[in-house]
Amino acid sequence: MVEQQQNEAAGRLGFPAGFVWGVATAAFQIEGATTVDGRTECIWDAFGRRPGAIAGGDTGEPAADHYRRFPEDVGLLRRLGLDAYRFSIAWSRVRPDGGKPNPRGLDFYDRLVDELLANGITPWATLYHFDLPQALEERDGWVNRDTAYRFGEFAGTAAARLGDRVPVWTTLNEPWCSAFLGYAAGVHAPGRQEPKAAAAAVHHLLLAHGIGMGQLRTHAPAARAGITVNPYPVHPVDPDSAEDREAARRIDGLQNRLFYDPVLLGRYPADLLDDLAPFGFGERIFDGDLELISAPVDYLGINYYRGYRVTGRASVAAEPAGPEWIGAGDVGFVPDPSRSRTDSGWQVEPDGLTEALLAVHRGYPAVPLYVTENGASYPDAVAADGVIADDDRVRFLADHLRAAHEALEQGVDLRGYFYWSLLDNFEWAEGYAKRFGIVHVDYRTQRRTLKRSAHFYADVIAHNGLA
Repeated sequence: MVEQQQNEAAGRLGFPAGFVWGVATAAFQIEGATTVDGRTECIWDAFGRRPGAIAGGDTGEPAADHYRRFPEDVGLLRRLGLDAYRFSIAWSRVRPDGGKPNPRGLDFYDRLVDELLANGITPWATLYHFDLPQALEERDGWVNRDTAYRFGEFAGTAAARLGDRVPVWTTLNEPWCSAFLGYAAGVHAPGRQEPKAAAAAVHHLLLAHGIGMGQLRTHAPAARAGITVNPYPVHPVDPDSAEDREAARRIDGLQNRLFYDPVLLGRYPADLLDDLAPFGFGERIFDGDLELISAPVDYLGINYYRGYRVTGRASVAAEPAGPEWIGAGDVGFVPDPSRSRTDSGWQVEPDGLTEALLAVHRGYPAVPLYVTENGASYPDAVAADGVIADDDRVRFLADHLRAAHEALEQGVDLRGYFYWSLLDNFEWAEGYAKRFGIVHVDYRTQRRTLKRSAHFYADVIAHNGLA
């Protein structure tokens, strides 16, 4: 409190004492070394061999070569003054093909965790960030209920090895993306376009979360554990239009309530059970599943990037709903022309972060919140003197930190913020075409260079506040 008051007296927006400042990455996006030390293929390795699946024909090799260069990257974390580092553990390293534990894969995460701790940085481990072992996908992946139990084995193995040193765990990252982009839209691995498969994947991913929580409680009883979702505030284009309100209900349901409600309330929303009935969703829910899924979490991770303006009137829609929106009906999306856009084409909507945090705070039982991802891609030209003046990203970061501070002012129990991402990396279907890092990576030489946004963020962290 004293530190916050001192910051505010100096004209800065102060954050509470103990507020966690971090950055986030994911294994497949940065590690490379895809055939090293017993690692076997994940679904993104296989997806990358499909012609046209990934921009530029890019693959996860070598990515940012973090597997070999992690001491250098941990040094960057220390240099920036970060409190915590959120990383993911590659299932295909730790239990190749979804099978037996692999000591060499576990050794890598041992070394990473020890390096972080030696540099005063708290490890935050995510167990699943989109990289299902390909061998399990060949057994129907997340459509197969058994995959949730195989995830439990993986969670237990990782927690038994690292749980004495990793104090915070995340079971799943953005299950919406895994289910709907991977199994309905086909734009993420495994690249399937099967609505019924997507519906099954939703429930089995959440079941895996519940099973994973049990393993974490057993093998890392002193650790905190939770799940990370990616909410989007949803607004009807015309609040007076019944069609637009219905479109907003459906999209909010599929994006937000389908994940919040089972985890935090122990039930699926009744309206979504109706919407998803044609896809056999309810048939996948067995007795006892929701008790597992709703096991108490210690925190909820919020990955925030943007919001949606939706309409149910085809004549108004600028962009019809894609195949990922199963059960959404005739819904369309309408951009806000007043908003700027990132290099990914996403609208910049910092006020939506405040709204997303308030929605959980006001609509669900009390749970500590962390912004576990928030970031933007920009072209990031390298000047002749080597300076990377990514001023758009600096503005993005500052505006979203102000939005986070506004949520705190309104009573949200927000305890930390993790920028996405530390490094430029493999950006899923976009390959290496989009750069999200505060550290530039020259993919030819693997040289790391701090961008202006990195220096800005380091200043925020040093003062625990925003000028």
